[in-house]
Amino acid sequence: MSSPAHGTHPELTVAIALAVGVFMQMFARHLRIPGIVLLLLAGVVLGPDVLGVIDPGNAQGVVHGLVSFAVAVILFEGGLNMNLGRLRREARVIRLLVTTGALVTGIGGTLVAKAILGWGWQLSILFGTLVIVTGPTVITPLLRRIKVRHNVETILEAEGVFIDAVGAIIAVVTLQIALQPSETSFMDGLFGVLGRLAIGVGFGLVGGGILALLLRPRRLVPEGLENILVLGVVLFLFQASHALMPESGIGTVTVAGVVMGNVRSRVSKDLLEFKEQLTILFIGLLFVLLAADVRIADVQGLGVRGIFAVLGLMFLVRPANILASTWRSNLGWREKFFLSWLAPRGIVAAAVASLFAQALHDEGLEGGEQLRAMVFLVIAGTVLVQGLTGGLVARILGLKRPSGQGYAILGGNDVGRALGCALAGEDRSQVVFLDANVDAAKAAEEAGFKVVFGNALEESSMTRAQMDTRYACIAATTNEEINMLFARIAMEEFRLQRVFVGLQKGHGSVTEEMVREMGANVLFGRERDLELWDVRFRRGTATIEEWRLGKAPKKDDIDLEEAHTETSEPKLPADSKAPHGDKAPGNGAGESETPSSGLAAYPDSLLPLALKRGSRRIPVAVGVDPKRGETATFAVWEDMRAEAEAFLKGRGWEPAAEENEASRRADA
Repeated sequence: MSSPAHGTHPELTVAIALAVGVFMQMFARHLRIPGIVLLLLAGVVLGPDVLGVIDPGNAQGVVHGLVSFAVAVILFEGGLNMNLGRLRREARVIRLLVTTGALVTGIGGTLVAKAILGWGWQLSILFGTLVIVTGPTVITPLLRRIKVRHNVETILEAEGVFIDAVGAIIAVVTLQIALQPSETSFMDGLFGVLGRLAIGVGFGLVGGGILALLLRPRRLVPEGLENILVLGVVLFLFQASHALMPESGIGTVTVAGVVMGNVRSRVSKDLLEFKEQLTILFIGLLFVLLAADVRIADVQGLGVRGIFAVLGLMFLVRPANILASTWRSNLGWREKFFLSWLAPRGIVAAAVASLFAQALHDEGLEGGEQLRAMVFLVIAGTVLVQGLTGGLVARILGLKRPSGQGYAILGGNDVGRALGCALAGEDRSQVVFLDANVDAAKAAEEAGFKVVFGNALEESSMTRAQMDTRYACIAATTNEEINMLFARIAMEEFRLQRVFVGLQKGHGSVTEEMVREMGANVLFGRERDLELWDVRFRRGTATIEEWRLGKAPKKDDIDLEEAHTETSEPKLPADSKAPHGDKAPGNGAGESETPSSGLAAYPDSLLPLALKRGSRRIPVAVGVDPKRGETATFAVWEDMRAEAEAFLKGRGWEPAAEENEASRRADA
């Protein structure tokens, strides 16, 4: 079935694919499945063999240019996410995966095609080189959803980024040798691979270094032009390197991304968010177009042998690759098994397969359509099987990251940072901040905290903050509506059970009752003048101090709660759970009375931040009395210190001198 209306409108074809790609990824996130599954399905359904809405054959010139630009952006974004510190720790395994592992996969893929599919040596070798790559476009989203241990995650992400560059170059050089065989073609091909890699590394280092230097001074690049400057230079580097030696641009943009991702600049996190959005856009576009370009009859023509070939790659070739690459490494059998299990193919394999099919067709050689169909089947098979079962396999192997790890705080303002210091103690790695304000994010980073820069209400930002592995999340900005929305997303999308919402005194747009009805907890026990405390911290008129409870407080004294929001009624910690049916005053969801007269009675000269209970520090909320010997962290307003100290001492609190001294040393 075809649609003549689209035959003369390649721009409309691309626009349809672009819109469909975005919608499919949106639906995939709601369904919590790999986006590529729906993208491939949409491409086939909308392609010439079914609905005929999209026919990439009518837009070959446009599609080829888009593929080049998209691959450049995708690999650059993959490089941006590579942390050199983490790469060094797993350097040996990563190096072997992109060298020895690539060789094993290339040979194994060739033998699979020859033995199972019955292809000739030429076509089998081309297939073997095509399946070398895995790809960050598929690996990275899967790993974010599965949340495996960091060493395994680093290895798989790095392999996906670097093997794309190495594998694509090897595949293209192999195609050139296959099309123009000669006695010297093998040696020419070997030097061609090394030459392309050398040019890619050289251009990437220079280009990434120049970009980093341009973005370090604050006024050299006008504000608002930083991201498009990087995009323009990346595309230039890709095409310039390609013009010097074909296909070397892939390595260039990958290395440039690694350089930019590991050099501090004033727009580094903003740049990462911008490139991530572009990557999502291009992934949707390209997978829909490339899937639509595959004929269903070609895939069906592979028959059962095609399925067995995919299984051979998954269960024979990939394990052989991992065994060869991890020999004498520190990885245990569980890590090796998971690395063997997860190797889905992505956009680079699909793009290069289309290039191969077109090149073989232009030379009058057969097999190009079969080759493209087989690569499509490999992509679909590996993504479906490994993508949908990766989480289960990781759970069975015990490789999923543990939950309950520290706090995620919305708001790197002065109040948020004070709260972060109180909760983290000496281990700042226990707290991650989310903020889109450059100055606040920078201040939190300088204080030693990890920061996710970007719109904290977007799922991508929350995913980077690893929200679903956190013990609790806290919304501490002065905008209570944003705080409420952030808390709702954290509870609904990431299933967090401990959520704390800061309320600005006097605003009234969000009430304490609304927070409790949602199943969350009011930060600091009640609404506070967060804007005023922000000013006090900024001016240096507020001091963070530790106080220890020397005697049990009276019933109307301060209540500190470790709140759980799994049900409508917050649960108390295991070490202080009340008898069934008992509730602290104002603790029930939806109650209208003022919660905790003790907290409400605290003067404005004090801001209770956290309670140290056992080995954990918990935020101040409602429902649990502090015990004798426990330590709490308060912010004290210096202008009213006498009143604040008198208030605390009157309720049995004593200054914790050692903790205060340690706090002052940490701040200094």
